[in-house]
Amino acid sequence: MILLRFNSPLLLALCLLFISCQPTKKVQADNLMIVKGSVEGLRKGKLYLQKMQDTLLVSVDSTTVDGSPDFQFQTPIETDEVFYLYLDKEDGDSLNDRILFFGEKGEIQINTLLKTFESSAEITGSKNQELLQEYISFSRKFNDQNLELMEDFYKAQIAKNTERADSLQNRIDNLLKRRYLYTINFAANNTDKNIAPYLALTQVYDANLALLDSIAVKMTPEVRASKYGKEFVNYLEQRRTSNED
Repeated sequence: MILLRFNSPLLLALCLLFISCQPTKKVQADNLMIVKGSVEGLRKGKLYLQKMQDTLLVSVDSTTVDGSPDFQFQTPIETDEVFYLYLDKEDGDSLNDRILFFGEKGEIQINTLLKTFESSAEITGSKNQELLQEYISFSRKFNDQNLELMEDFYKAQIAKNTERADSLQNRIDNLLKRRYLYTINFAANNTDKNIAPYLALTQVYDANLALLDSIAVKMTPEVRASKYGKEFVNYLEQRRTSNED
């Protein structure tokens, strides 16, 4: 056995500090999300990693791009949740400058183009993100159908064709019901992922309580204990209390 003699109080304090810091660093590494990628065509600008905190969009990290289009962020993360990659081009135009993605522990890769920053984004490394992209793809089809029906509906109103307008209104209402049912089924089939309570809270929060409960009862303990899981359960309790009043 080797005995160490600490003649200096300062040396002893430094050694104790070093030992006490080791477990903390390991925990931080386990809970770390690394976001890296490239914005092709970007030579100068500032990128921000953002997320919703309460009801405010806040920046949790930032980096300046000067010459190279590559970037990297890292931030501790407790549970999977939605983040945003925001590009400040300093051109006064905030459109098409923010990419929504589902963050998870580990490495997330985001590659995109400067001219079509949001629409060209390719995101890998997150299972929740894969599911979100699948949902968005189907949701766009519903939105396209709804726009077509709304256009025909207004044309019928202008032409004072009441019968056609009523028929189109029924189709619009049925499409909305189908979209709600699709979203609820999609969430209910993925209750082992945090996208389930996220979609319930953001897309179908005003649906029938029984339908929302069909998602909540199937959530895994891990999802129920997550940020969106807790918010969803609390929201359902508030809805029930409100209905009782």
